[in-house]
Amino acid sequence: MISKIVAIQGNHPKALSPISDTSIFLANEAQNKKYKIFYYEPKNLSIINDTVIANGFFIQFNYSNKKFFKILKFQKLNLLNCKFILIRQDPPFNLEYISTTYILDKIKNKVKIINNPTSIRNISEKLHSSFFQKYMPKTIFTKDLKEIKKFYKINKKMVIKPIHGYGGNDIVLMQGPFKNKLVVSFIKKHGHIMCQKFLPNIKYGDKRVFLINGKICGAISRVPKKGSFLSNMSKGAKPKLTKLTKIEFKISNIIAKNLKKENIYLAGIDFIDQKLNGDINVTSPTGLKTYYDLSKINLAKKFWEGVKA
Repeated sequence: MISKIVAIQGNHPKALSPISDTSIFLANEAQNKKYKIFYYEPKNLSIINDTVIANGFFIQFNYSNKKFFKILKFQKLNLLNCKFILIRQDPPFNLEYISTTYILDKIKNKVKIINNPTSIRNISEKLHSSFFQKYMPKTIFTKDLKEIKKFYKINKKMVIKPIHGYGGNDIVLMQGPFKNKLVVSFIKKHGHIMCQKFLPNIKYGDKRVFLINGKICGAISRVPKKGSFLSNMSKGAKPKLTKLTKIEFKISNIIAKNLKKENIYLAGIDFIDQKLNGDINVTSPTGLKTYYDLSKINLAKKFWEGVKA
């Protein structure tokens, strides 16, 4: 018999913020449904004697305490004893990340894993957006310096992003003379990169849309702090409630159906000025706790109801 255990594969809880973290928000709702929470880091996942084992701890989350978590018991756990496994670690998409998806592939038909490990391995959070480029600002994915120069000459102002980056890290806005040395160094560090025409209306904020089980479930806007073009809350952006335009709703619906078909249960997509900005967040989508604080709508409840359906 399967235990009422939810395992979370993620960054150590001490690195998380209860004010905004979606993993804690989902875990708290699971606790309300009388599930035990088992927590482990990706580095502590193994296959031992043909069994997928995680070395971690049972944990209890409590929003009302200053220290929002309490480790109850350290343990090595056979993950087949879990009802659900949530993959919630931050990217980057590196070899350790890939290895954990292969390990979890071994049990994905016996335990419900969200998001599906095969699917998150196959769906690059930025490259998957290339299937929807007609809804995006002008964008190229390349490491060809000549192509980047040509693109910059046409678009005058561009944003450069690492394809496997996350959280607004290492994003560069280029304007004025072409900075050859900067681009060469960026390519050397990151390999293939994403170059995108800059959209000045980012100063009014982007829109993060929450997709659960193929459905649009809500959205928030994130307004960059003064002097910044980054809309990530981790970079100081301020969240507020927002509504989708007809265009944004149509595009979100198309992507939601595509992701459901690809076995992605929870995702976040972003718009700037009614254009998809090229980030399709499937590894560890965030914002559900912030959305709840702004709207009092609990999408964690919807998340767990949909999993059981």
